[in-house]
Amino acid sequence: MATVRGRPSLTERRRQETRMEIAETAAALFSERGYEATTVEDIASAAGISLRTFYRYCAAKEDALTPVLTSSVGVLVEQLAGRPVDEPLTSAVRAAFDAPASAQRLADPDEARRLIRVMGSVPAIRTRWLAAGRDMQDQLVPVLAARTGATGNSMEVRLLACALIDALSVAMEHWAWQNEPDDVAELTRRALTYLRVDELQAAARG
Repeated sequence: MATVRGRPSLTERRRQETRMEIAETAAALFSERGYEATTVEDIASAAGISLRTFYRYCAAKEDALTPVLTSSVGVLVEQLAGRPVDEPLTSAVRAAFDAPASAQRLADPDEARRLIRVMGSVPAIRTRWLAAGRDMQDQLVPVLAARTGATGNSMEVRLLACALIDALSVAMEHWAWQNEPDDVAELTRRALTYLRVDELQAAARG
């Protein structure tokens, strides 16, 4: 049976679920035992998979949490691509947070905050996070170019992508480390407003 266009196949969805299960299990163990004290064997055992399966999805222990970030960005890119191009960017991002796929990822806020704290505090993982952030910018460039009418190699569009990713990262980290966290979507809106991304989007239109 052919796969519905734009929708991952059942096999791919299962792979995505396995990646997320590994990431969530690793985050729980890193939080409980510490990154250095947690082995790949520990993660595989707790996730109910073999070592061979673990290495099929992750090249090393520090790669275990990468799917959390990349999958979230995939949702954001998809949502932004489907929003009206003349809509303010802050409104479009807020709508992306309200989308069912995003809401599902934040359904357990304690778990989400734990994941973000681990990704930001363990140097080996943070390096992966920063690298993934650059990849995220590259994914956003064509979407933002379409919203501004500029070319994908426009410096202004690339700066807009950088500002958007940085705002989201700082807002999520701030949310994760608060004892009594504010609403993450509202924090994100504040970050985007502070950086005046709507004005940056307008300026990129030229």
